[in-house]
Formats: sequence, C-alpha cells, structure tokens
Amino acid sequence: MHIRRFQVKDAEEVSILIATTLRTTNAKDYTSEYIEKEVASLQPENILERASWTHFYVVCDNDKIVGCGAIGPYWGKEDESSLFTIFVLPSYQGKGIGTEIIQTLERDEYFLRAKRVEIPASITGTPFYRKMGYDYKNGIKEPDAEGLLRLEKFR
Repeated sequence: MHIRRFQVKDAEEVSILIATTLRTTNAKDYTSEYIEKEVASLQPENILERASWTHFYVVCDNDKIVGCGAIGPYWGKEDESSLFTIFVLPSYQGKGIGTEIIQTLERDEYFLRAKRVEIPASITGTPFYRKMGYDYKNGIKEPDAEGLLRLEKFR
C-alpha cells in the first residue's frame, strides 16, 4: 500500500469509495436519508472542487484506491486548518490505513503551520479521531445540526 496526492482521474473512484463507506460503516449511526444526502454532496464534481483548495491524499492497494483524506485551511485562516473527507473502504478498516492517513495529514504544511486543527467528525469516526488525539471542541459531545461532532487538536 502507498499514499499519494489525489489526481483528477481519481474523483470517480474516491466518490464511490465514500458512498460505499457511508452506506456500510456509517449506516449504524445515521439514517439512510442522511447518508444519501451526504452521498449526493460527495459526487466526483464535489470531490474535484474540494481537491482544488485542499491537499487531498489517497491510499492505494496496487491500483485500487482504498482510503482518502484531505487537509485545508479553516475558513481561509493561516493558523488554523481542518481535516476533511477521511474514509477507508469497509473491507480495509482496522488495518492501520486510517492512522496512516491522519499521520500523512499531520505532516502536511497545512497542519504544520496551524496552531489548531479541527475535524468535522461523523458519529462513527469520532472514537477513532479521539484515539488520534483530537478532543471535543468547547467540550460539546453531541452532534450539531449537520449531524457532526467538532473535534480539535492544538499544536
């Protein structure tokens, strides 16, 4: 397995990876209506748009994309960043790929220049991010109106 920067040709495969993960792994924490809304918002064109302003990475097992993650500025700030679009195919979960994605993002210049990094985390992903050292923003442990928990790490 190797990790590399996202390329335009990856958009469709990444979109399918995200949809598969949402429909499988996240289904235990969210309604099918919520998941389908998320799937609709992460189509190839949406992935390309996100990749245009973030540093987007993919994890490959030979030629197959099995994971992804991105880091970008937090609302355009120089000293704050956010992690986005972190997904691992269900059949590859529990093998250290998510950890490798986080470690890669934490070596990226957007992370290194930030004093604070936020993750808009799914209910499903929150325990993993907490293990990686991210904590509840402002101590809020309940999902917000978007169904996400805001986690953060200070450097």
